[in-house]
Amino acid sequence: MEKNSLFSQRIRLRHLHTFVAVAQQGTLGRAAETLSLSQPALSKTLNELEQLTGTRLFERGRLGAQLTPSGEQFLIHAVKVLDALNTAGLALNRRAGLDSAVVRIGALPTAALGILPTAIGLFHQQQKEVTLQVATMNNTMLLAGLKSAEIDIGIGRMSDPELMSGLNYELLFLESLKLVVRPGHPLLQQTVTLSHVMEWPVVISPKGTVPRQNAEALLQSEGCKLPSGCIETLSASLSRQLTVEYDYVWFVPSGAVKEDLRQATLVSLPVPTHGAGEPVGILTRVDSPLSSGAQALINAIRKTMPQF
Repeated sequence: MEKNSLFSQRIRLRHLHTFVAVAQQGTLGRAAETLSLSQPALSKTLNELEQLTGTRLFERGRLGAQLTPSGEQFLIHAVKVLDALNTAGLALNRRAGLDSAVVRIGALPTAALGILPTAIGLFHQQQKEVTLQVATMNNTMLLAGLKSAEIDIGIGRMSDPELMSGLNYELLFLESLKLVVRPGHPLLQQTVTLSHVMEWPVVISPKGTVPRQNAEALLQSEGCKLPSGCIETLSASLSRQLTVEYDYVWFVPSGAVKEDLRQATLVSLPVPTHGAGEPVGILTRVDSPLSSGAQALINAIRKTMPQF
């Protein structure tokens, strides 16, 4: 009890803002830029928080700052606190008829590539004065960004009930896993099996993401392993360029390559994958009315929804 009381007395909002920013941005450098802090100042605040909690919240490495299991649990509570404060601020400052000329969107990288360009094109035919701010992020960061009111709309996946609390979810489509290559890839000149595919370099999402989990489940079911020297990235644009121009095999959710497959810029390998697919949908906050711009964008997404 005494330890918890000491924690409650010493914890400050700057600790929570710093923690959530690092969780969302994935690196201390980007988080420091977001908060207009120097990186040493941010590191000091993060170290203070870890001392207060008595546990390590991030694993820091070459790929950035990854949440530990304790950090994932703490994130749930941190965003709830910031969410409550933001709700209180909205209640105090809301003006009748006030609307926003800026709509902030957070989207999974593959969803941003697959569905947003067409929707945004339709949206701006009717809403020329509205600025759209689009950020790509993983699903954990996306949910945290919604709860802390840093984004207005999310295009992502369902998650644990604790993280989905206070959020609306509208299913858009089921997204299956595909293995794609360029049209002239040597694999297409032979009988394709998963073991043959694993003889070539692979582009894949980082560990902990749903596409990576689906890929690993597929490989395990066939008794295969990823080859050494994989490219692990959340960047759909980098993955696409590597696959189009070189002999990489890209493990990718279907939505991201819909147009490339239709135009034969990329070809799907005839490798059976499991399950009906992962649900991807629109996420919004329950207690925050959408601006007319945000609602118009959601309507545009619905109208332009392709069939995957």
